[in-house]
Amino acid sequence: MRDVQGQVVAGIDIATAAVRVLCVDADGRVRAEGRTDLPRPHRGPGGHSEQPAGSWWPAVAAALRQATGALPAGGREVVAVATSATSGTIVPVDGAGEPTGPALMYDDRRGAAFNARAQELGAARWRALGLSVGPTAALGRIAWLTGDSGPGTGRARGVLHTPDLIGHRLTGAPVATDWSHALKSGYDPREEAWPEEVLAALGIPEGRLPPVQAPATAVGTVCPEAAAETGLPTGCAVRLGMTDGCAGQLATGAVRPGQFAGILGTTYVLKGVTRELVTDPSGALYSHRHPDGWWLPGGASNTGGEALAAIPADRLPALDRAAADRGPASVIAYPLRREGERFPFISGAARGFTDGTPDDDADRHRAALEGVAFLERLALDRVRELGVVVEGPLWAAGGGSRSPLWTRIRATVLGRPLRVADHAETAFGAALLAASGTLHPDLTTAAAAMVRTGRDIEPDETERAALEDSYAAFTAALRDRGWLG
Repeated sequence: MRDVQGQVVAGIDIATAAVRVLCVDADGRVRAEGRTDLPRPHRGPGGHSEQPAGSWWPAVAAALRQATGALPAGGREVVAVATSATSGTIVPVDGAGEPTGPALMYDDRRGAAFNARAQELGAARWRALGLSVGPTAALGRIAWLTGDSGPGTGRARGVLHTPDLIGHRLTGAPVATDWSHALKSGYDPREEAWPEEVLAALGIPEGRLPPVQAPATAVGTVCPEAAAETGLPTGCAVRLGMTDGCAGQLATGAVRPGQFAGILGTTYVLKGVTRELVTDPSGALYSHRHPDGWWLPGGASNTGGEALAAIPADRLPALDRAAADRGPASVIAYPLRREGERFPFISGAARGFTDGTPDDDADRHRAALEGVAFLERLALDRVRELGVVVEGPLWAAGGGSRSPLWTRIRATVLGRPLRVADHAETAFGAALLAASGTLHPDLTTAAAAMVRTGRDIEPDETERAALEDSYAAFTAALRDRGWLG
């Protein structure tokens, strides 16, 4: 590997509300960053969820200019860039790769009927993959946009995922998509192919979807036009990224078989690494493909940091202190913010609940923190039931991992340490993918060199017995309601 002294890579995270860029060196030090807001998605009747796709590139360019402008050489030291985005967001494009309408977001349900049919058409394929095609899968929206019975017929000449559109703007030419962003569009990472029999039966014409390659693959270089807009140097390598959940996992350092990460952001996501594909008959857990060929089993719940969304941010520190002082909650709570649960169990009937009456606001807050921790343990229990060995500490990421109280509760409930990385965020994971093959030979080497972990948070043995009892009551409450088998 050539000398990388002074060189950096850029990771781009296109989230729902903002674009974030981190410029990182070969040792994992963040050298510069940038951020630009995006318009909030418009959500309407019938499960519509849209965002102006034309807003992505200006926001990406602006965030890159902020970051590259803060580097000592003004961005000339950036040697590679990769992009991560929300899983399942797609945009219709014309023959030149320009958007012909708004992006349909990851939670848009207009393709639900097509997805139900796709589940039947490819049942054997999905069973072998351990996947189920849910109502919001991108595959159904692709049929809705491009199929011979959808409203977009004759208008959308293709469909791209968010990073595909950005890659086109960066290189000046169409680029492949990665097998992570393509998963919810129907791509089969086991066979490494699109499900042509399903696409044909749904009426999706050939050529509407991009070719697929492994994450971290180099797909081109930054063109002069993009360099002028972003501050990136012409010729900078453009590498494929992964979805936000996968990139968040990579950023924790959990990249080897047996390692798992609990990502506590708006929702709770558990993801890990296995050598072989793990299939879950319930469909609650599914697997992405690791850039090095292993598998990334995991799932996303319907609870997490959003359980605290109604609490003003300036009140949270005081509530945390009060909840820490009072100790384990007197009630059991399941802080589900949306109807239905999809991980670690699937039940459309699931609803949030509190069994008992909290003593005060601190008790109510503590019960919510414990409820998410109980769900995390239930998720790990499900992984073990499927025969997966979880080794060492659980790597922790996401905004919720910044709360010392919540992290300690989680460690105590799990009975194992939580290891918090310094920069466990999506943009850092994208930077690791940009560094793979550029600053370091591969992803595993890049993570070992670049991920800086803080201290392990150990379980609190003084609260262990009380939380064990509460976890037993929590799972019993789920069973009593018929949600958990």
